[in-house]
Amino acid sequence: MGRDIYTDEHEAFRDMVRSFIEKEIAPHHEQWEKDGIVSREVWLAAGRAGLLGIDMPEEYGGGGNADYRYYVIFNEELARASVHGPGFAVHNDINGGYLRQLCNDEQKARWFPGYCSGELITAIAMTEPAAGSDLQGIKTTAVKDGDDYVLNGSKTFISNGILADLVIVVAKTDPSAGARGVSLLMVERDMAGFERGRNLDKVGMHAQDTAELFFDNVRVPKENLLGEEGMGFIYLMQNLARERLSIGATALAGAEVAFEQTLEYCKTREAFGRPIGKFQHNRFTLAEMKTELTVTRAFTDDCIVKEGEGELSAEEAAMLKYWNTELLKRVVDRCVQLHGGYGYMTEYPIAKAYQDVRIQTIFGGTTEIMKEIVGRSLGV
Repeated sequence: MGRDIYTDEHEAFRDMVRSFIEKEIAPHHEQWEKDGIVSREVWLAAGRAGLLGIDMPEEYGGGGNADYRYYVIFNEELARASVHGPGFAVHNDINGGYLRQLCNDEQKARWFPGYCSGELITAIAMTEPAAGSDLQGIKTTAVKDGDDYVLNGSKTFISNGILADLVIVVAKTDPSAGARGVSLLMVERDMAGFERGRNLDKVGMHAQDTAELFFDNVRVPKENLLGEEGMGFIYLMQNLARERLSIGATALAGAEVAFEQTLEYCKTREAFGRPIGKFQHNRFTLAEMKTELTVTRAFTDDCIVKEGEGELSAEEAAMLKYWNTELLKRVVDRCVQLHGGYGYMTEYPIAKAYQDVRIQTIFGGTTEIMKEIVGRSLGV
């Protein structure tokens, strides 16, 4: 199905992104998978290519372009190439929104140049060992003491956690105030008491570093408060729609490429003297997937346009994240089945996809939480 949400300029950018992936990521990704982490050099390369901070002000080295579709294209191409190591989406789509909207002039001058060049890699620390989707249940605290906040607590499952130089930490500055007592603090790599735990051993997405973070009486200057004290929960709710759109759009791109690879396999792999795609059951399975992908593409592109116009609702983002990630899981599972025994061999891309996609229905808000958001919007 043709897509009408992109211009020739967007497609030229897509070509540049594909060249960047082919040159800077693809040759190294297998080694990064073994290492459990990417090289910092790929971040610097992305900065030189203008792929970090596309929407950040030009005076700080950003692209000065607020068109969200460029980030979507970047994410789609990473997904299509099955290179999940560099956590660019966390940096660009998620953290960039907080920084662009909330940083004051002094903070912009301090952080934005490194953010855009790739010298400052960012992460956001929400999830805790005992608090995932329920962000109001976090235990990490930040108590005022003179000109500092004293930060104590721990976080887990933090993408870019090992490499990060700058971490947006969600903490309670007033535990008695509920949601109004949550604030965002910027913790920098060299702050005393800030320690990283192990690089977590995951089922898939092995090249992306995912870490535990620990804060033991970390003194965070008040100048590192992001936005206003007590407004953290509101900021999180305002930015989660784009995060979920990003995850959903990436999931659909991954599902589309898995289908394309499997369709080609079904045309060439023979059983009982004919291509396996000629068997009615397999042909019907392919037809079902193609139909679901085509319908989902229409909804996804509509949401992308709405986000660019500032009109995407939290409910639509939740529907998209829920549907697209569950669809990715279903499509990849069926594609493995169509590959037969070869689908279980890691030399085939579909086997790697089977490992990588399982997290999609969990991070950024589980499918169950997405359904709860949609259900509440219905008044039930």
